[in-house]
Amino acid sequence: MNTKVTYTIIRFPGLNFKVRDSVKMRGYFGNLFRDHSELLHNHFQDGNLRYKYPLVQYKVIDNMPHLVSLNEGASILRDLFLRIKKIQIDSNIYEIESKNLRTNYINIGATDDLFTYKFVTNWMALNTANFEKYKLLEHHTLRMEFMKSILTGNILSLFKFLDHFENEKVLVKPMVRATHANFKDQKMIVFSGQFTTNVILPPLVGLGKAVSRGFGTIISTAGSDVFDN
Repeated sequence: MNTKVTYTIIRFPGLNFKVRDSVKMRGYFGNLFRDHSELLHNHFQDGNLRYKYPLVQYKVIDNMPHLVSLNEGASILRDLFLRIKKIQIDSNIYEIESKNLRTNYINIGATDDLFTYKFVTNWMALNTANFEKYKLLEHHTLRMEFMKSILTGNILSLFKFLDHFENEKVLVKPMVRATHANFKDQKMIVFSGQFTTNVILPPLVGLGKAVSRGFGTIISTAGSDVFDN
């Protein structure tokens, strides 16, 4: 049985940002509205990290800034929408001339259909432990099986934090390739590509590590726009 989640997205047409600016957006909004909610910066008031899936995420998709949120995060973005007047990236201040907000209820969970999603930002799949395991797998087929298990875990972890407990088997076929990205001044192995699965996932949410920094963002290859209708 599927679970209905609240989904809110804000985007800013007319602004031209770089993908790496997503983490700077997180810092800006997290500081600007620090007292409003810990969900905006994923830290508790004492400074400790909130070790849960980020319900507010900052993205730059096709050079356009996006704020994507789920459940409690969705209501927070709705409350703050009118208060967002500008965005500061480093020493540059960008006045907001246009912004769009859309709220939907989206079903998540397994179905009888198959869906293909592509990573529109690099997927950071590997932690220290599974990176060592990945390096030992020399054959492509074995590596794809390994990535399949990680991706399945990412999906189930997302479901858990959205209070959806899946009774059906989650089917995943990854079609990804390794590449590199800079993360905290270090070169990391990340993955681009797409995957096919039997589950419905919200558009533009992140999977894997460093989701709050914009990594692992997915969208359906069916081409539906979250601003349709």
